[in-house]
Amino acid sequence: MVPAAMVTPQGRFHAVKAGETGIAIARAYGLVWRDLIALNQLREPFVLAVGPRLRLPGVLGVSGVPARTLEQRARAFDLSIDDVMTGGQPAAGRVTRGAAANAPPAALPTITGDAPAFRWPLPGRIISGFGAKPGGRFNDGVNLKASNGEAVRAAGDGVVAYAGDAIAGFGNLLLVKHAGGWVSAYAHNEALLVARGSRVKAGEAIARAGQSGAVAEPQLHFELRRGRTPVDPAKVIGGR
Repeated sequence: MVPAAMVTPQGRFHAVKAGETGIAIARAYGLVWRDLIALNQLREPFVLAVGPRLRLPGVLGVSGVPARTLEQRARAFDLSIDDVMTGGQPAAGRVTRGAAANAPPAALPTITGDAPAFRWPLPGRIISGFGAKPGGRFNDGVNLKASNGEAVRAAGDGVVAYAGDAIAGFGNLLLVKHAGGWVSAYAHNEALLVARGSRVKAGEAIARAGQSGAVAEPQLHFELRRGRTPVDPAKVIGGR
């Protein structure tokens, strides 16, 4: 997916396509995400709709915007969990007539209170722990042994912030926002049982475990993040 700006007498624009996020679009054109937010008067949760055009600052080759090669632009659309949490979800929906058809999803409900006492989402042992791995890799969470179809349960009360498969390698992924600025992530699921915006309770079944994404056996990749910072779940929850 290589973006190409449209240049018109009114300026230059990017037509939003399925799977794109605002932060990835900004990165593809060498722009600062907050500048794109301000120019287009975007509002949280920054979820784009397919079809509408985003105005880009300046004109091609002007205003100090650095040129991007086709390869650099393509790589910009390799999303991460952090991208989704800070730059909106991948755009989705069908381009149809009428503003309502292309309207972005509503903002998530406000989450107040103290951080929950987190629990493990399933009982399987840790098969890959948190931290640095051979080859310069880093595991932002832990991978738990699972059986196909096994219930994956919410680690704490919260609201589903993302449910989809647009992040390469993670397969069917859920992100749940919790009080206190915490986020939990559940990847490689066989099926997702909740949708974005759903309120979930600790211990509620939210997915069925599997081996979607870049894994060779059934397992659950589980993360806890405080703000944008990954935290070792074993140190937060214990009991492993």
